[in-house]
Amino acid sequence: MLLAIDCGNTNTVFSIWDGSRFLATWRCATDHKRTADEYFVWFSSLMTMTKTEAQITEAIISSTVPRVVFNLRVLCGRYFDCRPLVVGKPECALPVPPRVDVGTTVGPDRLVNTVGAHDRHGGNLIVVDFGTATTFDVVAEDGAYVGGVIAPGVNLSLEALHMAAAALPHIDVAKPARAIGTNTVACMQSGVYWGYVGLVEGVVREVRRESNHKMKVIATGGLASLFAQGTELFHSIEDDLTMHGLVLINSFNKETA
Repeated sequence: MLLAIDCGNTNTVFSIWDGSRFLATWRCATDHKRTADEYFVWFSSLMTMTKTEAQITEAIISSTVPRVVFNLRVLCGRYFDCRPLVVGKPECALPVPPRVDVGTTVGPDRLVNTVGAHDRHGGNLIVVDFGTATTFDVVAEDGAYVGGVIAPGVNLSLEALHMAAAALPHIDVAKPARAIGTNTVACMQSGVYWGYVGLVEGVVREVRRESNHKMKVIATGGLASLFAQGTELFHSIEDDLTMHGLVLINSFNKETA
């Protein structure tokens, strides 16, 4: 069985793939100080509590936080007796290499999302990922990542607003009942929610104009479903897009080894 690990700036997700479906998916806070032993205690405890039976024989890692990769490698080697593939490293091949400026390093999560989205929807796509950053990944007809856009994430913007303006409280992201707020919290929620809907729609419009294609828009990330309530832009919302991409990349490397 395959252990797929997606390490983002905020959370790290572990999923067990049995060859046909995901048996279980768990997440923890991303912390570069967490050791391989601590990962295993947490992971094995959840397996026991949920009565999940799995014999992990291979692993693949996508990480936007380089400092955590070493301990995740140790976890896989020490407790699962396997050498994990790490997306973005030379030994991990992609079905179609990215086409970007020479010397540019593309985030592993963006490469994985590109592979997963192309498999499900074909080419000429824009993948919008609502994560710590809000990213837009442009997928060509042949499945290559050909560039994109990076904007501050929703929660990051809220935190910056709260820290920079002493009178403004910390709030949760929510779709407001009305665009015009009649109290401070409602005003902030409206600004963030409709502001980001406008940001997404504006960026997609410009990408389509430059690409000269209509292009399908695929949304992923924790806040995708919430923002989909405010726009008809998205053709599909996919919570498991990154994990699907990791499974595909692992299979591709096994087939071409």
